Amino acid sequence: MISFAEAFELVLSHPLALGTEQIPLEDCGGRILAGEVYSDRDLPPFDRATMDGIALAYAAFREGQRDFPIRGEARAGTPLQCLNDPATCMEVMTGAMVPEGADTVVRYEDLEIREGVAWIKAPVNRGQNIHPRGSDSGAGKLLLSPGQAIGPAEMAVLASVGKSVAEVFALPRTSLFSTGDELVPVDASPLPHQIRRSNIYALQSALGELRIHPNVGHLPDHPEKIQCTLATALDQPGVVLLSGGVSMGKYDYLPGLFAELGVENIFHRVAQRPGKPFWFGINRHSGCLVFSFPGNPVSTFLNYHLYFKAWLWNCWGLELKKHQVLLPETEENTTPLTQFRLGEVREDQGKLVFSAVPMNSSGDFLSLSRAHGFACLEPRETPYLAGESVPFHYYKSLLS
Repeated sequence: MISFAEAFELVLSHPLALGTEQIPLEDCGGRILAGEVYSDRDLPPFDRATMDGIALAYAAFREGQRDFPIRGEARAGTPLQCLNDPATCMEVMTGAMVPEGADTVVRYEDLEIREGVAWIKAPVNRGQNIHPRGSDSGAGKLLLSPGQAIGPAEMAVLASVGKSVAEVFALPRTSLFSTGDELVPVDASPLPHQIRRSNIYALQSALGELRIHPNVGHLPDHPEKIQCTLATALDQPGVVLLSGGVSMGKYDYLPGLFAELGVENIFHRVAQRPGKPFWFGINRHSGCLVFSFPGNPVSTFLNYHLYFKAWLWNCWGLELKKHQVLLPETEENTTPLTQFRLGEVREDQGKLVFSAVPMNSSGDFLSLSRAHGFACLEPRETPYLAGESVPFHYYKSLLS
């Protein structure tokens, strides 16, 4: 059995050369950006009206004029117009180019329009209700950097600068297996000795957040069938993820079958709780890596987020963002195991504070839905004091 730190470094020391790929913008959501994105012009590209109303020259208002004859209209999507007479105004719609000669927009709510004349009823400030050209970004400025997850906001940025195709980090070919005769399909009615499959759906969903769509299967407690199925999956470069079948039980066949299939055992069993029976190896002939997680739901979930995600980011030359949380009370870990405490996080005066979520055992998958992630307590003789900072590995938005 090796330490958590040793296991973590060994996993990171076996990256795959995934590279990058160019994909259509509509497929970019949820992917990780691999290239720099620059603005191709000023943003916004013109002085843009942010309210419906009238555009005028502020100097005329400053000099006491309050009634402005309306001379035309500027709508969104029409070319630049010109306000030739500073004693007049033009109607302007939200998103339109502010007419040349105008420098202020007064919204309709602050006007009274009678017989083609706009009467101003409220105070006016120079430049109000105008989004100035280049105020968001100048042309040629860096907008997005490699390593950023592409969410809705990033999609809008890519679209605004004409990126119909974007460079993203490539994803590994992935196979995902659950194991065990005790597991039945979700739509089955389990017998008293059976349970429905849940780990595989949790992992499939977690992979889906990264836009990885694995080949999914189930392995019964039958060595020949397991070997036949895994032989195909292991014969190609990529990743195989499994849940269950790696503990010390009579029917935990996987470690022995991995050896028969030519998969090198990098390590088996880590000094951590939960998730101690984790098995990690590689088929050096094909370049296929194996992450074989313990079958208990919390153990599977923790090890996926702890090891696999860090490994994937490392393949891309990136590092997952690290978080620290404050302990609200004294904690101890005098065991020889690195302990991961399930919990939620709240913000208190700008700091993240950990709060433990009760968990009956590593089989208590219900507790996962109530937490944000895991606080890490390394073994040590002295207690962790209230207010002390410890690492936090999250799988859910910290403040959701």
